[in-house]
Amino acid sequence: MKVFVVGSGGREHALVQKLSESPEVDSIWCYPGNAGIRGIAQIPSLVAPEPSILADFAEAQGIDLTVVGPENFLAQGIVDVFRGRGLTIFGPTKAAAQLESSKIFAKALMEKYQIPTANHSVFTDYASAKSYIERVGAPIVIKADGLAAGKGVIVAETVEEALEAAKATLSGQMVGEAGRRIVVEEFLKGQEVSILALCDGSVCVPLSPSQDHKTIGEGDTGPNTGGMGAYSPVPAVDSALEKEIYDTILSPVLAALQAEGIKYTGVLYAGLMLTESGPKVIEFNCRFGDPETQVILPRLKSDLFELLLASCQGRLASLTPIEWDARACVCVIAASKGYPGAYPRGLPIRGLENLGKCNDIRVFHAGTALSSGQIVTAGGRVLGICGLGRDVGEAREQAYTALGEIDFQGIYYRRDIGWRAL
Repeated sequence: MKVFVVGSGGREHALVQKLSESPEVDSIWCYPGNAGIRGIAQIPSLVAPEPSILADFAEAQGIDLTVVGPENFLAQGIVDVFRGRGLTIFGPTKAAAQLESSKIFAKALMEKYQIPTANHSVFTDYASAKSYIERVGAPIVIKADGLAAGKGVIVAETVEEALEAAKATLSGQMVGEAGRRIVVEEFLKGQEVSILALCDGSVCVPLSPSQDHKTIGEGDTGPNTGGMGAYSPVPAVDSALEKEIYDTILSPVLAALQAEGIKYTGVLYAGLMLTESGPKVIEFNCRFGDPETQVILPRLKSDLFELLLASCQGRLASLTPIEWDARACVCVIAASKGYPGAYPRGLPIRGLENLGKCNDIRVFHAGTALSSGQIVTAGGRVLGICGLGRDVGEAREQAYTALGEIDFQGIYYRRDIGWRAL
């Protein structure tokens, strides 16, 4: 079988690596890829990363399964384009991807079908938002409606901070057109958890829980990023809570979409807050999380290719239960100095060769490129260093020990990944 993975980050590196382990997979292509992916997949030369051009490539190569990583392709309707040509592709349609591409759409759906989430209001003008924020008070959360690469959410501790965030977002200053409409919502207290589930339109199968660390600073401080690290499994989520999440959130939202005439296939990612009154939805994403994928897939013992193909073909219910490695996995992101703001590129990365033979270490490239035969930095989040261990503590120790072997100018990483589990 021929597989084509769309994307260029650590998530896609993890997907390519796990798919390459399937006995069903003969060859893998990835576009646009990165320096790490080049070692296990072919990188095609394409004129532009547009859905129609990617579909042309898949058609010409006889690709059996395409897997989409980034949300922007899903929001553009890449799944609709591929299916219109009779090509098999893993992911939701453009209509279904609104669950992530529009927070207002997601909130309206949850409100209509009574899926637990934070109280909220929607605004398109600053004066109305200002009046509401001053009446409700802080802490409060300001969210851009559209896609903002994980940077469209501001948790405001004070009314002044909330007003500044609302003004900057609505004006387009913060995240451009994605912020012309905002959701102002209740601040939920508790512990966050990510639950990803594979969906085939009528059945959803949850994967092992994980927990992301979104903010740039230790102790979960500072601005949001695309994710600074993650771990799996999550001790706070036992089997009873997993069932509650399935019964009150995952299954109901799939049914809600069906009721709205939307068949949801692909990954349904529920970002949840475990509150005193039960789990509530912070956000939905429509693709594999990053860096959650980097800690979930190293623990997956089942064949990922078979799982994804079954999702596309509507036969998840016929598969045997998913098998998991009992060990924990911790991922620490090595980022460029300045991220999530401006950062340099093209800096040589040293020490990668030292980790090639470590059985309990996985190195996933995110923002990397090849320059004159040297692997260099090419993004804000550069590498995901993952360790496996008997528990989160041991896995964390493995990851940080491995990270000590890596260096590039201005390297930055949080030193407290997994702290809640410890």
